[in-house]
Amino acid sequence: MSDWTFLTNHAHVLLCLSRDPEMRLRDVDADVEITERATQRIVGDLVEAGYLERSREGRRNRYALHPELPMRHPLEEEHAIGEVLSVLGDR
Repeated sequence: MSDWTFLTNHAHVLLCLSRDPEMRLRDVDADVEITERATQRIVGDLVEAGYLERSREGRRNRYALHPELPMRHPLEEEHAIGEVLSVLGDR
């Protein structure tokens, strides 16, 4: 079987944090199967682009999602990221 998926690692990280806004990044990287450094970079990208807000609660971070924001690729930009997450969000 090939080593590719339909969603990017950015989508996988966003999906994890939409399911559990208090998830630790080391748990995210284990679920997504990427390094902790890659997870930190992706979360930084998502925060910078406005898809996530990060707030500190004690010793942990909490992430708030902005599901109304559009997807980034021209083929999907008429759809909000929340549409994808609503389909994939429940396990």
